Amino acid sequence: MALVNDSRPLDDPNNTIFGNTLVGTRPLDPPGNRPFDPPRRQSRDPAFDMGVYGGYDAEKGGRRDRKMSRISEPLPGIMGDSDTDSGVNVEKQVEQEQGNAIQYRTCSWPKVNNPDFYLQSVDTTAWVNYGILGLVPGLILTVAVAATVLYTSLIVWEFCLRHPEVRDVCDVGQMLFWGQRWAWYITAIMFLLNNTFIQGLHVLTGAKYLNTMTNHSVCTVGFSAIFAVICFFCSLPRTFNTLSKLATASAFFTFISVVLAAIFAGIEAHPNGYNTGGPMGLLVGEPTVLVIPAKGTTFVNGLNAFLNISYTFIGQITIPSFMAEMREPKDFPKALWAVTICEILVFGCVGAVIYAYTGTQYNVAPAFGSLGNELYKKVSFSFMIPTLIFLGVLYASVSARFLFFRIFEGTRHKSNHTVVGWASWAGILACTWVVAFIIAECIPFFSDLLSLMSSLFDSFFGYIFWGVAYLRMRQADFGPGWYKRRGIRGWLGLILNIFWIIFGLFMLSAGTYASVESIIMGYASGTVGGVFSCATNGL
Repeated sequence: MALVNDSRPLDDPNNTIFGNTLVGTRPLDPPGNRPFDPPRRQSRDPAFDMGVYGGYDAEKGGRRDRKMSRISEPLPGIMGDSDTDSGVNVEKQVEQEQGNAIQYRTCSWPKVNNPDFYLQSVDTTAWVNYGILGLVPGLILTVAVAATVLYTSLIVWEFCLRHPEVRDVCDVGQMLFWGQRWAWYITAIMFLLNNTFIQGLHVLTGAKYLNTMTNHSVCTVGFSAIFAVICFFCSLPRTFNTLSKLATASAFFTFISVVLAAIFAGIEAHPNGYNTGGPMGLLVGEPTVLVIPAKGTTFVNGLNAFLNISYTFIGQITIPSFMAEMREPKDFPKALWAVTICEILVFGCVGAVIYAYTGTQYNVAPAFGSLGNELYKKVSFSFMIPTLIFLGVLYASVSARFLFFRIFEGTRHKSNHTVVGWASWAGILACTWVVAFIIAECIPFFSDLLSLMSSLFDSFFGYIFWGVAYLRMRQADFGPGWYKRRGIRGWLGLILNIFWIIFGLFMLSAGTYASVESIIMGYASGTVGGVFSCATNGL
């Protein structure tokens, strides 16, 4: 009896699939020795009928007897071996952690079943952009972006199942681009910049909350520093399992906060700034709700609105880090589906209600600023405090984890309570928060910067990486010309994931242009503020 290496392409003449050959991992008796063997059922997938499956089907999220091959051997220096069965590797990693004071693979899927693990910001709330795109196109884009993020997140999940030794998206980036070290460094730079800018956003939003609550009793720079210190201490836990407790509270209070905002917007007489004219003379008349974009909406404004919606949803950058701490990574799609449904409900339904009552001219970010009643504004905004802290904490923890593991991989400081380990962890976190504070105070066009970040980083972490990952995984499974062997499913998968790559490149090019153009327009109109300003940014 012979064995077949499943990594061989189907057209390999040595890849015999009949007779005395073992297909996948199951022996087949010679013809004639199987009197009770029923006729083999034909499937819709030609590759299945040819016997190249034998594992877990990530595309369908269930059993389909399909073997998932690696795209390459483990990278040098990464924990793991060449075993292609992800379950075995995860079990080995769990076993290796037994007896350690700090164990990482301890999360279950309910602990990562949390919208706040994936939402990138609360300041760039999606419904603010409905005033630019119009309610109908805005809702369609909200659902479409959520669906594309779900699809590409399932690709990330499948990739991590195949390669359970990866620790973060930087390892993924190097593996995707054929093990090239330059790919790791470029991914690492984008990874750290993305996370640190998100921390900076939450430093500013925290200062905005404190200014709103205290009527600007302290210089805004001071409030930013206070909030950064609070976030630093909340970042100290070293595992996502511990942070999940804060995440649960954060998700609960976020839901209460946005529901209260929607209720208050509906019951109050008028939104904030009603018929006051405002600095630009635009705050006049009843709230205007646009079904479609207003005539004269520019390409720059429209694309920036789309980028802000995308930036709110795209969080695939953190998924490899989460999966590296899950005890059962195969359960991750349960969290993805639950989170996607919650996101659509919150940003779609609640957002539409708030926009309907505040209109285009009175709608601001965050939405609490649209409330005219000061008590309503402060009450609903206060319920957002756990989220303001947690999202910045999450990205700080992901960055610190990335650096900490590189420094202490293979040492006792990684998994035990040592002075060196804890001092290094705290030091790395402190550095990220100091840099985040400086960025938040030094960049006066922070809103437009978010659009720029979405163009530069989300183009890769939201689309390009995962289109490439899909193509490489299918190539590893079925060999050259895999899309021909899989029939219509193969062609659809090829076209769709090439589209993601092209779309990511569009975001990178046209999105960057629109973001830079918006920054230039901000300077020209005099709306760009100063650096380290004490002026209030309260609602």
